[in-house]
Amino acid sequence: MAKKASSASKRAKETAAPESRESIEAQVQAFLANGGRIEQVPKGVSGQTNTSGPRHITLGKKPRS
Repeated sequence: MAKKASSASKRAKETAAPESRESIEAQVQAFLANGGRIEQVPKGVSGQTNTSGPRHITLGKKPRS
């Protein structure tokens, strides 16, 4: 049976999220105030820039000649 969270840890989890949101909002505002820009990237676009090269890694075997 799973252990129930104590009320102290439950309160800590509930208060952690609003502090994080506020912190992120402050960081975003500071970024924008310093001339930063937010770029919206279309759904499905990858951040990978280099897709060439081997796709698999072989451990413990020497490559074939």
